[in-house]
Amino acid sequence: MPVVLGESVYTPPVPQFPPRKRWTREECETFEQAGLWAGQHFELIEGELINKTGKHLPHTLALKRVVEILRQVFGWDAVLQETSIDVAREDHSTSEPEPDAIVLKRSPAEIRGVEPEASDVALAVEIADTTLNFDRTTKAALYARAMIAEYWVLDLKGRRLIVHGNPSGGVYKSVVAYSEQERFTPLGAPGRELAVADLL
Repeated sequence: MPVVLGESVYTPPVPQFPPRKRWTREECETFEQAGLWAGQHFELIEGELINKTGKHLPHTLALKRVVEILRQVFGWDAVLQETSIDVAREDHSTSEPEPDAIVLKRSPAEIRGVEPEASDVALAVEIADTTLNFDRTTKAALYARAMIAEYWVLDLKGRRLIVHGNPSGGVYKSVVAYSEQERFTPLGAPGRELAVADLL
């Protein structure tokens, strides 16, 4: 909003940010193999490095509950936590997301690559205590472009589960938020009903 100074009108300048370095998977692998990131843990999302080192206790406990419940529903071998996955071809060079938990469509023993491909993933889960907006926008678009059929964001502060489904054109066409008091049925387990409160 313009500020009047005497007879002139001053409009504050729009903030300008210096260009940032966009990273590639190849560069990250080189740095990691050289031991330059020892003791640090990063996730590559759209060319940006996200620091994954250090989780708050509520996040850690929620992840433990989510993994336990998913293993009850889908089986022990089908559920992996904090494992990097491949994404859509157009995102491959600049993104290597690491969902908090995933459910595989097949046994890990059948996956021959260094990480599951998007087509191997039935469900991706992110636990959001400080990253809700990022998980609901950037991560959701990344997983939708990869055609991951179901994506959950467990909103710890909002005490709800946001379930994304029906990916098409780089977005999830279905987004439903379930409160702590509600129950829902996972897309990949139509015969099971889960309580949101058990995940929180």
